[in-house]
Amino acid sequence: MLACVFVLCSAAAFAQSAPPPMVGDKPLVQVKPKAAADKGAAKENAKDKPKGPPTGKSIATRLQSCQDIDDQTKERLNCYDEVLKPAPKPKPGAAKTVMDCKFIKEEDERLTCYNGFVDSMPKMPKSS
Repeated sequence: MLACVFVLCSAAAFAQSAPPPMVGDKPLVQVKPKAAADKGAAKENAKDKPKGPPTGKSIATRLQSCQDIDDQTKERLNCYDEVLKPAPKPKPGAAKTVMDCKFIKEEDERLTCYNGFVDSMPKMPKSS
């Protein structure tokens, strides 16, 4: 029984040190994100576009994209308002979810409400 354990453990150790898989005569590689050179071009294109949340993504990702805008500014509030349109509050009470922040009329309070929820969210992976 001890010999079987020794053989299985050594086989597992050898399997971990195997060379990378091959495709034809070339090693299989993973595709990595674009280089820093492409970031410069993206920044130039971003200057032409108005700041706002990206469309076609989840609400959480769009709300977190608003975090890139300076804190406590009208631009950040406008970004949040683009994701969740402000609406009259149907009933009084504190906001229990991020969706309830849109019911707050006072801009500073609404911005603080959004920031409180978005800051406590787990970070979503950024995709470009």
